[in-house]
Amino acid sequence: MKAITVAILAMGGEGGGVLADWIVDVAEQAKYRAQTTSVPGVAQRTGATIYYVELFPGNGASDREPVLALMPVPGEVDVVIASELMEAGRAVQRGLVTSDRTTLITSTHRVYSMTERTAPGDGRVDSSALLEAARQSSRLFIERDFARIAEDHRSVISAVLLGALAASRALPFERKQFEEAIERGGVGVASSRAAFAAGFDAAGRPEPSIPSPTAPTKVGPRVTALADRVRRTFPPASHEILMAGILRLADYQDERYAAEYLARLEPIRDVDNGDGVLLNETGRYLALWMSYEDATRVADLKIRGARFARVKEESRATSQQVVHIHEFLHPGVSELADIAPAWMGRWLLGSGIARRVIGWITGKGTILQTTSLSGFARLYCIASLRPTRRYSLRFRTEHTKIGDWLEQIPKLARTNYALAIEVAQCPRLVKGYGETHERGSRKFDDVMRAVPELEVRADAAPRLRALREAALAEV
Repeated sequence: MKAITVAILAMGGEGGGVLADWIVDVAEQAKYRAQTTSVPGVAQRTGATIYYVELFPGNGASDREPVLALMPVPGEVDVVIASELMEAGRAVQRGLVTSDRTTLITSTHRVYSMTERTAPGDGRVDSSALLEAARQSSRLFIERDFARIAEDHRSVISAVLLGALAASRALPFERKQFEEAIERGGVGVASSRAAFAAGFDAAGRPEPSIPSPTAPTKVGPRVTALADRVRRTFPPASHEILMAGILRLADYQDERYAAEYLARLEPIRDVDNGDGVLLNETGRYLALWMSYEDATRVADLKIRGARFARVKEESRATSQQVVHIHEFLHPGVSELADIAPAWMGRWLLGSGIARRVIGWITGKGTILQTTSLSGFARLYCIASLRPTRRYSLRFRTEHTKIGDWLEQIPKLARTNYALAIEVAQCPRLVKGYGETHERGSRKFDDVMRAVPELEVRADAAPRLRALREAALAEV
């Protein structure tokens, strides 16, 4: 006789301990010996707590007491339950999942790690690679977006995962025994049972193999004329990106700004060789760059009704509860200079007195309650500066650099199309605001300075790509 071993990898607030307790309760009611332990992870999403459960058959009448382990041993785990896809990958990496023994149950949603979030470029781990590794490493693999199911039932993911565990038949217990454990818990019974049932049903049915077709981009009356212009004057392969671009820029500034975006892309369209890659890549990064983040944009996003609705939904507040949103603001001289008129912004950046005064006022930061009248009004005043953005220092600085970047692409496309595509992708380095933007902008300038020297080389395109990727990987 051997113990049944279960490892649960969960982050704080997801109910991993409750899930372990439910499993222990089910086992003890079935006259099993059961033990649960936990190994805490660390904060800031660089790890998770591992809850470890061992279940030993028998009613305790034997004189021979089993020796139960305190933590999982690689190659000796029967069931691994991961509350998030990266945690499933960690379990595989640690050897807790084996193809001849382990049932692996994981939610496919992602909560990105700090290294993924802080990467200058796209630092996300490929989810498809994680799924394939998990599938190849396990005896039975059950993967669904269990977090979404929990949200739909206004419950925690632990109840949904318990349902998936029951459906997997990896433990020698019936569905009714799991449901009775939830009843005995006595807390949130109705929502937990509903989430359990949804998890049970989801784990028992196959995932749809045919992806649903992508719906065409919908546009409102404000940009109808621009959408018609895209359809008439740009190739069909670019329509999806350009439609998204005009919607983003009309929302960011106005329709005239979105029209300027299309006008800037016309020279690129004329030198595209027909595959659409150059136009699409330029259109993608031009839209992102023209909608650079500044204090005006941030304030605008924070006071939108959709944001308040989203926060209320995510906090699961009822109609009888009041939700307060607090923002921590720490503006520096550069953020204030960015949104000021160009002459004033240059003065702020060059004045030692202005720097000291602003540092004294904002040095410790401030907490603003967006849901209060005064807090909302202050952010509204900042957001209302959008019509003056065209005259700001940041606008003029960014658009000067945008113009220099765009000017190079048609020239390069006529002699070295591959190099032109690499140049079109270089704005990947520029993102965010404040210090993040300054670092990215310096890297962009460094990479672009190398273009004239690389242009005469036969391997110019791969060389520039390597430089850009090195800059993105630089910490």
